[in-house]
Amino acid sequence: MTGRLRHPRDLRQSVCGLPATDVQRWATDNPPRINYTCEDCYTLLPEAARPDDANHPPGDATLIDTLRRILAARQYAKIDGVLVDVWSASVTVLIWDKLREDKRQRLLTLPSHELILRCIAIYRRVTEDQTAKDQSGHNRGTEV
Repeated sequence: MTGRLRHPRDLRQSVCGLPATDVQRWATDNPPRINYTCEDCYTLLPEAARPDDANHPPGDATLIDTLRRILAARQYAKIDGVLVDVWSASVTVLIWDKLREDKRQRLLTLPSHELILRCIAIYRRVTEDQTAKDQSGHNRGTEV
């Protein structure tokens, strides 16, 4: 057990992947967040040290082809210095396929990691809206 360790940028998180349950005392009053790793800690993973699998400047539409290759191989890849997992790639491709061409061109002006994050945000909004509709329809029939 290690005492009083904390992350320099997130005081509620243990240092660099150290499980929060292994820390005896915390320097703050806030409890640690279990199962949470900040971006700084992800950069210390061995996978983060490997070279990029692909580089895509903003405006490069071949980013979507690279994401499709991630899906086909069912294996994460490092794109422009960022590790992209299979779920993020699948959500990005799913949203990309549903967008109009003008929206696609607007997204292509973003760096690759921002494009992926924007598609994930769109997916989250769409699924939250659908979940709310499903729950309201379900609750309508159960009222007495």
